[in-house]
Amino acid sequence: MKNTFDCYQVNKNEQREITAGVELTSPDDLPTGTVTIRVVYSSINYKDALAATGHPGVVRNFPHVPGIDAAGVVVASEAEQFTVGQSVVVTSYELGVERWGAWSEFIRVQPEWIVPLPAGLTLKESMILGTAGLTAAMCVSSLLHHGINVDAGGILVTGASGGVGSFALSLLNQLGFSVTAVSSKVALQERLIDLGAKQVIAPTDVNTGSDKPLLKAQWAGAIDTVGGSLLSHLIRSIQPEGCVAACGNAGGTELDLTVFPFILRGVTLAGIDSAWYPIEKRTALWQKLATEWKLTDLDSRARVITLDQVATTVDSILKSSHQERTIIQIGEE
Repeated sequence: MKNTFDCYQVNKNEQREITAGVELTSPDDLPTGTVTIRVVYSSINYKDALAATGHPGVVRNFPHVPGIDAAGVVVASEAEQFTVGQSVVVTSYELGVERWGAWSEFIRVQPEWIVPLPAGLTLKESMILGTAGLTAAMCVSSLLHHGINVDAGGILVTGASGGVGSFALSLLNQLGFSVTAVSSKVALQERLIDLGAKQVIAPTDVNTGSDKPLLKAQWAGAIDTVGGSLLSHLIRSIQPEGCVAACGNAGGTELDLTVFPFILRGVTLAGIDSAWYPIEKRTALWQKLATEWKLTDLDSRARVITLDQVATTVDSILKSSHQERTIIQIGEE
């Protein structure tokens, strides 16, 4: 292990100003843990973008290293289930939030957060998926668990041009579902069709502004990455015994609803928590993403940057002009 190495640090000075950039650090600065990993790839998610600006809802302490996703190689291990030289994936838990994140040449974590890289995925492919791909798989799995099958009817995906939404489109399409994408980005309609959408509609087609407690029942199920008013209108539009898997709040955290969708139509609102999803279920879904659910176009779905190029991508994510995935190459495979 190097005596010094690069990481992307977010700092707050005495004037409470936030600064961020690549800095040299040492192994002594790494947090406690039993497994040390040399990071080869990480990624940029919405939570990472917030962390990179020192957002108080994400960053608890300074200096902070963002990055909730890591794929790399074990360089030291006190845990018997992981060996030096083994390729592994770490996503979520406290990584990049409560503790040192993956925008660093090295991380040190608990073994119970680590998934062995499944056969069928490269380190790069695992980060093209990352938390976004895993969350999309969790959402799809939830719909299936709640009895939503290909014969039930159409599925709606909101925030379809983002990481979770775009992966959800493709996974649902690959499983045979008829999928409608919701996106305000008119220029991306053709791309969304290519990713698996049968049609693309605008958010205003869902969020009509109506205050009726129930709207026309149109969708057998939905994956919502937005939250807020869009989600509240979507729930009112779900068919009887339908299900909405909800995983985002960029559009707001409040829901303006009555109980009628739930007690008159039997609609299920399934919350998706990618941060603390149990490791056994997480490992099983990674296995699916490497085998029967593997997407054949992964390499075309992400832009690769370096740590020095992070700031521009963070800005585009926070301005909602970013699409699909950006991954960060930090080390050599």
